[in-house]
Amino acid sequence: MRILALIGALAIIGIIAAAVFFFGGYYNVAATEPDLGIVKWALTQARTASIDRHAGDQPPAGYDDPAKIQDGARVYSVIGCINCHGVPVSAGTTWAKFSEGLHPDPPGLKELAADRTPSQLFWVIKNGINMTGMPSFALAGAKDEDLWSIVAFVKKLPIISEADYKTWTAAAAPTPMPSPTPTPSK
Repeated sequence: MRILALIGALAIIGIIAAAVFFFGGYYNVAATEPDLGIVKWALTQARTASIDRHAGDQPPAGYDDPAKIQDGARVYSVIGCINCHGVPVSAGTTWAKFSEGLHPDPPGLKELAADRTPSQLFWVIKNGINMTGMPSFALAGAKDEDLWSIVAFVKKLPIISEADYKTWTAAAAPTPMPSPTPTPSK
């Protein structure tokens, strides 16, 4: 019985010490500091389990048709995926400088494409991931159809050529907004 009481007391002391460490400001949340191993492990496990549990949407029929993949390249370029994940092939552009300060680093999508199902990719793109810098593109106004085209594009990244990517995104460059016509003053 004394052993159980000792284990219980040590557990309570451990919980109090962890609470003081995290809620007392001793844990450094700066992006310049690497996470403690246990924190990195816990966040990775929680993220993976959450994606696995919630990623239930099935791809629509024909989501990975060649035309959808090409459209996905355009949408990927236009909505800003290239800012953090870079251009999927060496097409002469790189990711935005600020993405180098994200913690954790945005994943390389060529490698990730083989490890994730279309449903998982869709869920992440649609909903984002807290504490990573990955935004919810649904909250930003993107349509599911566009998000599925990005998923189709990401799944094909390992075999997309630089020439194809450049061709597919050539028309994706944002066009400048026309200047408003001044209204005459009275």
